[in-house]
Amino acid sequence: MGETIEFPAPGTDSGTRADEHHGAARRARPLWRDLVGEVLREERLEQERILTEVARTAGVSPQYLSEVERGRKEASSEVLGAVTDALGLGLVDVVGRVAGRLAERDARAAEAARRRVRVLDLTVAPAAPGVAPAAPAIAPWAGAAAPANAYLLAA
Repeated sequence: MGETIEFPAPGTDSGTRADEHHGAARRARPLWRDLVGEVLREERLEQERILTEVARTAGVSPQYLSEVERGRKEASSEVLGAVTDALGLGLVDVVGRVAGRLAERDARAAEAARRRVRVLDLTVAPAAPGVAPAAPAIAPWAGAAAPANAYLLAA
């Protein structure tokens, strides 16, 4: 079968590096610790509490709690339980909020993918013997600029 070749969007570097690819993949699929950290930080800020106060109540260092909130550290179940208790949350509350965020991100990603997909049919019907084949409709967006995310499917 053929391969799919993606053309770079206008104004972007045509070369890709492995670290950029992995960074994009991480942004597309966030890590559990990133989302848990976001939920904990947002709750703490909503309660108008400072990091040191919550850390002291939870029995962890402020530096460690900061790293957990920023998604730099994976909190153990004991630490996560202590921090959620210090914030007056249940573990089920945190898990529910993380699940909600994942569902929202999945829905946004699906919608963005749906908007990006464009199918361009370049097939040509076989011509009768002695007759020149018809030319495919190369630009169905005639008169307008080509879409930024165009794909060439080669067989």
